[in-house]
Amino acid sequence: MATEQFDELLNKAIRRVPNFPKEGILFFDVTSIFTNPGAFKHCLDRMVELYKSKPIDAIAAVESRGFLFASPLADRLGIPLVLIRKKGKLPGDVYRASYSLEYGEATIEAHKSDIEKGKNYLVIDDLIATGGTLTASKNVIEQGGGIVSEFFGVIGIPELNYKKKLAPVPVTTLIDLSEK
Repeated sequence: MATEQFDELLNKAIRRVPNFPKEGILFFDVTSIFTNPGAFKHCLDRMVELYKSKPIDAIAAVESRGFLFASPLADRLGIPLVLIRKKGKLPGDVYRASYSLEYGEATIEAHKSDIEKGKNYLVIDDLIATGGTLTASKNVIEQGGGIVSEFFGVIGIPELNYKKKLAPVPVTTLIDLSEK
């Protein structure tokens, strides 16, 4: 499928929910991608194409929708998957980082035993808005001596300047959308 056709398929598959989770926010709901097997397959195929020859040792996936894209990609690439979860969801010793959201505050964690010093990590989330979650994810990985080599999101909202905030780490998205 040509890139333009894929972009159109993906754009149509993404549900838009106005005023969620609060007034004035346009929420891009990626769960509708999973009910469209063609859109989901093309997302995964494009991700494999992007990362099959890059020097990535592991994928770090951000809870929870990031898990759904990262898990099959890690399987297809034959590399480990590290889960980055909300505070209090992981047993044992964890690295932790807090950050601000467009609509609140949050803390994320990863198992200390899952982060390997000197390894290159691709961090995956479903949507990249302000870059706060990914910055915190990078902080968690770096606490364990890991290196974030790239950030990936299915959707990017470029008007929120996430690439500038996440620099110098490269950022890749499959589609850029506007909150307006």
